[in-house]
Amino acid sequence: MGLDRELSMVDFPIDQFLVDSNISPVEARAADFCAGLTNWQPKTTETGMRQPDKIRIEANGYEAATDQMNQLFLRNTWGDGLPVNPPTSERVEWILKGTELPPDYIVGKIMPKGGIATVETIAVSLAMAGGRPEYLPVLIAAVDAFLDPALEHDKLQATSGSTFPVIIVNGPIAKEIRLNSGFGLLGPDPQHPAGASIGRALRLLQQNVGGALAGVGTMAIFGGMRYTNAVFAEDEEGLPAGWQPVSKDFGGKSEDINMVTVYVGTSASNIVRRGVGKEEPMEEAEQSLRRVASYLGSSCVHYAHGWANGTPGALLIPRPVAMQLNNLGWTSKQAVKEFLWEHSKVPQSVVRETGLKQWIEAAAEPETIASANEELWPISKSADQIIVIVAGGAHPTHNFWMQAMSPAVICREIGKPSNWENLVTEAELELGPSGDMCVI
Repeated sequence: MGLDRELSMVDFPIDQFLVDSNISPVEARAADFCAGLTNWQPKTTETGMRQPDKIRIEANGYEAATDQMNQLFLRNTWGDGLPVNPPTSERVEWILKGTELPPDYIVGKIMPKGGIATVETIAVSLAMAGGRPEYLPVLIAAVDAFLDPALEHDKLQATSGSTFPVIIVNGPIAKEIRLNSGFGLLGPDPQHPAGASIGRALRLLQQNVGGALAGVGTMAIFGGMRYTNAVFAEDEEGLPAGWQPVSKDFGGKSEDINMVTVYVGTSASNIVRRGVGKEEPMEEAEQSLRRVASYLGSSCVHYAHGWANGTPGALLIPRPVAMQLNNLGWTSKQAVKEFLWEHSKVPQSVVRETGLKQWIEAAAEPETIASANEELWPISKSADQIIVIVAGGAHPTHNFWMQAMSPAVICREIGKPSNWENLVTEAELELGPSGDMCVI
């Protein structure tokens, strides 16, 4: 689970770790290594949860106090660069109405810093991100999934790659909390604010509790792409007959169970799906799937990380496209997955020429290593591992590929408190009626 935060370190410039570097400076620092191994003592002498004192801010009015708070948070690297809501005791207590778990219940340890995420800690981050009580059950489930050892969050937190958690929500709770599954589902969308708040709260937890601070805890060269990660719902009403939701595909639960499915994303590509209008329906559909497969079939070394037990990524298909594919013979998600898997295999010549072979052979799983010499290298061990999600606006023009570096796909059930109906009713009163209505 990582190294102690106070551990003695001997630092070297990045040149020391490049190909063909001269390692003689390591020998020159031998005395520093000896001192660290023999004389180092930790500053922390007690174990247990730290309960820091609350911060008091005084100013001429609430607006001035909020400005001071945001400036203080930025100076202490507690914010994410955008204004945050004050996590006052009153606001946090309001957020905690969204769960019956005790505030000191430990959900897990977030690496690399090793901070402990309690229910209260999670509620504080959700308060800072502008969240509401009814979002808390989804966030708790997402944090629990994120910390599953199989997902290796400690690596994604510290890597130089642009990794970010992707949270897919299934079940009735998605509509109840106004989580988007349609037009603009990755945001921004003021009609469906839940995804931005939940994802931003998780990002704040990654930074403040887990220490994923740019250039300090996380070495992500370009960053995690999003302040809000990616949190959205599957368009379950748009699933054709015979197409299972993601929660069924990966969690094995019935369609009415509220669940989160979490994997680690690295990038995204918008893929034009439709033709120019001259094609026959079957021709257009097959050409579009082949275009998608060509994106999937890149020489992506991240695939090796999730080849055996994880996923190469998720494909978002809007409902009219799913219906069209279903009517033309792709009568299940599995049929789509099989087509994409078969047509995205990477020729061995490309595997060798691009250096992908070395990455496959450097993988931890024997099954992955054994696949290195496949004449046509599949991007995952089986087609089942490709995530297919019916989501997006009801328009047939595009598909969306969200590439992964994910050693696992983790599912968790979402637990709702006994006061759930009251929370949803309060949201209706405060935010106005929910539903897919046009407000223009």
